[in-house]
Amino acid sequence: MAKANTGNANEMSFLDHLEVLRWHLIRSVAAVVIIGSVAFMVPEFIFDTVLFGPKQMDFPTYRFFCNIATYFGFESDFCADELPFTIQSRLMAGQFSAHIWTSIWAGFILGFPYVLYELWKFISPGLYEKERKNSRGFITIASLLFFVGALFGYYVVAPLSINFLGGYQVSQEVTNEIDLASYVGSVRISVIACGLIFEIPIIVYFLTKVGLVTPKILRKYRKISLVVVLILAAVITPPDVTSQIVVAVPILILYQISIYVSKVVLRKEAKKEQKARKDVKPS
Repeated sequence: MAKANTGNANEMSFLDHLEVLRWHLIRSVAAVVIIGSVAFMVPEFIFDTVLFGPKQMDFPTYRFFCNIATYFGFESDFCADELPFTIQSRLMAGQFSAHIWTSIWAGFILGFPYVLYELWKFISPGLYEKERKNSRGFITIASLLFFVGALFGYYVVAPLSINFLGGYQVSQEVTNEIDLASYVGSVRISVIACGLIFEIPIIVYFLTKVGLVTPKILRKYRKISLVVVLILAAVITPPDVTSQIVVAVPILILYQISIYVSKVVLRKEAKKEQKARKDVKPS
């Protein structure tokens, strides 16, 4: 960060912080736009391969569940030849708009590590040197968690939602002709929501560092968290119990990991305080 021209050379005014934040945001947006522009130039891959992949019955998730159902001798919709719905665009600029916004969101997802880097560059000057050293893996770990969550959303949540909702019919007289924006939005929210949810351990780490969260608090509100997780799973998945359980399980595992992370952070803080007391003892 740039230093403010104040009485204390190490201090910055509020406006100085805003100026620095503005440039971090500008660089983040520029990275998203650049990556999004590259994605815009390969619509066949983005749409036909990635977005419309979960619409094809040879998608890995469908094959996996079909093989399980076949092994146990059950009939399953995952073994169908095709999903009973079509995708259409009913607006004049519908396809162009979908192309633009999908490219931008692709830029955000692929450029997430750089966005985190700019965020880290903004907050790291406010940390002590030891804290910066201990948090060097922040970008790598946070990016890894985000991409694992995004893959979970793409290969688990999105196909389960598409298979259930795309094939749901109240009557044989009603055919499913799903609008392009609705379909793309379903895939997008599944991927991004899961990617952000998988950041729970990172969020808990920083909340513990500032003293807002402790392992005791996390354990105390475990039951309430379970209810929140189930509600969250119900929001981002189709309303069938199996899908909600599939989504809820990894979130609960992340919650347990967060308790451990919080415990480790407090343990390190306690050691630092103990060491500081020893250093200030008179000889």
